[in-house]
Amino acid sequence: MTTSIQPLYDRVLVKRLENQQVSAGGIIIPDTAQEKTQMGMVVAAGDGRVMSDGSIRALKIQPGQKVVFGKYAGTEFKLGADEFLVLKEDELLAIVNQ
Repeated sequence: MTTSIQPLYDRVLVKRLENQQVSAGGIIIPDTAQEKTQMGMVVAAGDGRVMSDGSIRALKIQPGQKVVFGKYAGTEFKLGADEFLVLKEDELLAIVNQ
């Protein structure tokens, strides 16, 4: 996936992963009853956090990594048909290793 958005400083651009449509018991869950997933794929990352001495600390997160974030974290927006989330690096809770 390519995008023309480049996050600034310590911000990360994330695309939410799709929710599972069927429960473990085989029940189909309608869209209106589903909660938004708290996992996503990093699409782009900023250059890093600006420290108090003016230096820049590079981010630990890289595009292509799967991450977990808080339920109310970040700012959502749409670009065309795609929905994205912009988060600060410290709002990310974990990297999912597969």
